[in-house]
Amino acid sequence: MTDDAYLFLVDDPAVPLGASVTAVEDLTCLETPAVRAWLDAHGVSATSPGVRLLPPEETDAIPDGAEKLPVPLNDDELDRLRRALMPGALARVEEELLAYRDCTGERDALLSRATAAGVPPHRIARLAGEDARTVATAAAQGQDRPSDPGPRQR
Repeated sequence: MTDDAYLFLVDDPAVPLGASVTAVEDLTCLETPAVRAWLDAHGVSATSPGVRLLPPEETDAIPDGAEKLPVPLNDDELDRLRRALMPGALARVEEELLAYRDCTGERDALLSRATAAGVPPHRIARLAGEDARTVATAAAQGQDRPSDPGPRQR
């Protein structure tokens, strides 16, 4: 196994191995001279149906003798590649988990800002769907931060 993903060519585009580059979208490696030269040398474009991509943990599945090129992908690109290879329902659940992570990543800061703005804790808990203790903890932590203005004085 390698740490790089691999671009590779399949003779028959109906072969269900790997993900098409178009399914992954926005790969920075496609702009590198090495990838451009490899594509040119094989007379294909990145959008050709026979150009496929596999993540590092699956590169052993590339057929012997297939034309291949290691390509470094960042974490976001690898996540997109792995989701492109998953069954649709599983990929949708992963997308939901990512959306949840993104919206909750700033939860404590938002709860603290709401407290600082003067929104009553019981109202914050109801609107945010959080437990009152969670709101109180986030508000207390926000008061400890020097950059947080803390609760508004009345």
